[in-house]
Amino acid sequence: MVGVAERSTARRSSVRMPHRYAFWVVGVSFVVLMASSAAPSPLYPVYQQSWGFSAITLTTIFAVYALALLSTLLTVGSLSDHIGRRPILIASLLLLIVGLVLFIVADSVPVLIAARVVQGIAAGAATGAMSAAIIDLQPDVSTGPLLNSIAPSLGLAGGALGAGLLVQLAPAPEILVFALLIAAAAILAIALLFVPETSALRGFDSRRHLASTLLPRASIPKSVRAPFFLIAPALFATWSLGGFHLSLGPSIIGTVFGIDNHIVGGLEIFALFASGAVAAAAVRNGFPRTVMMSGATVLAAGVALTLVSVQIDSIVLYFVGAVIAGSGWGATFLGAMRTLGAMVPAAERGGVFATTFVISYLAFSVPAVVAGLSVHRLGLSTTVLVYGAFVIALALISVVGFSLAQRRDR
Repeated sequence: MVGVAERSTARRSSVRMPHRYAFWVVGVSFVVLMASSAAPSPLYPVYQQSWGFSAITLTTIFAVYALALLSTLLTVGSLSDHIGRRPILIASLLLLIVGLVLFIVADSVPVLIAARVVQGIAAGAATGAMSAAIIDLQPDVSTGPLLNSIAPSLGLAGGALGAGLLVQLAPAPEILVFALLIAAAAILAIALLFVPETSALRGFDSRRHLASTLLPRASIPKSVRAPFFLIAPALFATWSLGGFHLSLGPSIIGTVFGIDNHIVGGLEIFALFASGAVAAAAVRNGFPRTVMMSGATVLAAGVALTLVSVQIDSIVLYFVGAVIAGSGWGATFLGAMRTLGAMVPAAERGGVFATTFVISYLAFSVPAVVAGLSVHRLGLSTTVLVYGAFVIALALISVVGFSLAQRRDR
């Protein structure tokens, strides 16, 4: 019997892919997940023109995704630490496919909102587990945080640009965009069946233990709270900038600069996030705290340029500012993820990364919704100025905080 059990175990382990391949399967899944969240952005003006809804409705559609994601992160964000990374990731991709199907059949705002809610739940369930699995499977100490940092920016950039190209050039983009994402998610869900499990699989002692785990919470171990609170303003600055570009970026291109082209709208989002991925790769070997502080400073400078571009009506300067701000985005987020990845014990990574993304998606959604509401009162140009000043202030708060901490340590 022992021999049979050993042979059975050997067969099960033989179908698991090596860690180096599993690492990239999870990383690509992260990219596709983020691409699916950005893909609807270039389609919003199409839906708005077809169904005649207001800017407030537009920001509501954007916000429900983030709210669903946040609610899921707060409840099941650490579940992969108990039952495993792989089942959470596979279930999340299957749920993502359901949300993408809803996009294809959407014929009204309520269906569109339902699609975003399902999509948000899938992303919320997967985000913490994906980030933790990437660190668990990393081939070296720098590659995991790098992939965790560039996967969101690559996904957001590729999703926005790809959807923009399809909206402008391809037939039936409302179907084609999501059909391609469904195919990618289905292939990755199958591939994840062969990814080795990396969680400690702590399980649950009782039903009460399970219920307490699913209670909404944000957990940060005491050992990392001090640096985490210094990291938080920089995280808020980066993701609030991303949320603003994804929700109102195409409107800025059309209203402020008078360019009615979906490709340009997609390129604007691509410029921000692609430059972030390039910058993260370029500074991946730097000291994490220095990388984050330098990135936050660069981000502030880039946002300042975009504010000037809106005032002088220069689309070229706007894109330059987006590239510079995006470079700061990538470096800042990489520095934050490397710092946390090195400090947090493996058994607590799912929960800590879930909490990190709770803060990130709060920044991603709430300021953008407020901005969408304020457009009616203040106008788009004034809203851009106020929002940009808010992002600059947050970035500089983090820089000053770490500078003071370094001086105190010395």
